[in-house]
Order: sequence, then structure tokens, then C-alpha cells
Amino acid sequence: MLNNIIKNRRAVFPNMYNDKEITKETINQILENANWAPTHRRTEPWLFKVIRGKGLEKLSQFLGDFYQKNTPAEKFSPAKLQKTLKKPLQSSCVIAICMQRDPENRLPEWEEIAAVACAVQNMWLTCTDLGIGSYWSSPKSINTIGEILPMQEGERCLGLFYMGYYDTSISPPGSRTPIGEKVIWVD
Repeated sequence: MLNNIIKNRRAVFPNMYNDKEITKETINQILENANWAPTHRRTEPWLFKVIRGKGLEKLSQFLGDFYQKNTPAEKFSPAKLQKTLKKPLQSSCVIAICMQRDPENRLPEWEEIAAVACAVQNMWLTCTDLGIGSYWSSPKSINTIGEILPMQEGERCLGLFYMGYYDTSISPPGSRTPIGEKVIWVD
């Protein structure tokens, strides 16, 4: 069963989501599984900010404003702006994936980023198991997300995790190159 969940995990985008709400209990279950990610020295550097309801409208406006203010005229696309504005509104929720470094800096930053990524993988696999579409996005605006979300000193946002139910019969196909091309055996 776990092998199937791993192999069926996909990035499922908001334009594929339906209107079914993800309950607070289900979101808590997903985040509880995230909390069990591996973490060196048990620093547990992950922090999650769940954006729902009117918060999605606020996020939509923030992302759209950022795009308009920070895109050169020659690269500006009205279609891209509309897509940017719609993504949060098409989602049942968006979770800001944040990291709070160990205050003692006992380990390299990359290890704590890796721990957060493992937590997100747990979220993604749980979503797959529950028939919830999801994907991790790291827009250019991520470094300024503190303008609309409460952030602690030293906290950093690593991306946005969009989530929504969708018709699982239309899951995007997956593909990988053979593992044999990526493994070197040393005996």
C-alpha cells in the first residue's frame, strides 16, 4: 500500500480542484503526519500557517499585487496575473511552509531545510492517501509573505502548499527515469 501511495503522489494544481471543503480535522491529520518527519537533534524546525476562508482572498490579493509591482512591463502577462490571483481562490486551503532555525545553530541550515522538506513529503503522501490534490509552490513573493502572515524573528517561509479535493480519476500521469541510471553500487 505504501509503495502505491508513493508512486501515485503527484503535483495536482488548483485548476483541478473542486469545491469540496477540507475539514479542519483532516488538515490537522495531515499536519500531525508532517510532525513525524525525521529531524536531526530533534529540532523540529517546521511551522505551518493554514490559510482558509477570507485568508485565501488576502493571499490572492498579495500574490497579485506582488506580481504587478515586481514584473517588468515587457514580461508582464495579464493571463499570468489572472492565474496568480485564481490559484488561492481555487484551493480549499493553502499552507505556508515555514522554518524556524534551531536558536543554538547546532546543525547546518540545509539539514533543517531537509527536515522541513521531509515534513512536506509526509503531508503530500497523506494528501494522496486521502484523495486530496496538492502541490508545493515557491513564488518569488515568498520572501515578503511576512507582510500578510505573522512571522517570528528568524522564521523563514519556504513555500506555499496548495490543497483541494479533485476527481482522482483524472490524476496526472507520472514518470521517472529508471533508478538504475541513478545508482552506483560500491562493493
